[in-house]
Amino acid sequence: MTKKELDLHIFKKTFEYLLYALLVFMALLVLASALPIPGGVKTFVVRSGSMEPKIKTGSVVVVFPKSDYKVGDVVTYGPNTKQKAPTTHRIISESGSEGRKFFLTKGDANNTPDTREISKREIIGKVMLTIPYFGYVVATAQKPIGFAVIVGIPALLIIGDQLMRIFREVKAIRKKKTDPESVVEKKAEDEK
Repeated sequence: MTKKELDLHIFKKTFEYLLYALLVFMALLVLASALPIPGGVKTFVVRSGSMEPKIKTGSVVVVFPKSDYKVGDVVTYGPNTKQKAPTTHRIISESGSEGRKFFLTKGDANNTPDTREISKREIIGKVMLTIPYFGYVVATAQKPIGFAVIVGIPALLIIGDQLMRIFREVKAIRKKKTDPESVVEKKAEDEK
């Protein structure tokens, strides 16, 4: 194998493994947004620009529940239904006592705070990780046609590629068994 062929082979393998990793990561994000994760970790797609530039529209936020929240924390709160998505905003002030805390929130890009305070029990969790623009892919993959295009087709291509490799290997083994030169070599080896 020449250096150029070796470099091409390494590039192909690297690309293949990166594609595998991306597919696994994508599948995990889709599952994480649909299934409960131990520890209460949740993922959400940011659908508005109220937290820009820190959190861009179309980002995925990974949210962890905490025992306490403080001013400056970016939190996700509110109902999570088909009609209404939760809100991700920054806590700008708190009031009340330990037993009954309330928080006032505001989107970084908004001029005014949110219209009402929220209670601690309304908070789903604190935003611990943001993945910019990946929410567009996750939102698309959550729909049947999007899942087929984003996850299904690449997975089928990978499976097809692996089947072709197996077919080529079986063909090479069969050829080696029926090749007259290899039969003569095998007889010579057996006689030794």
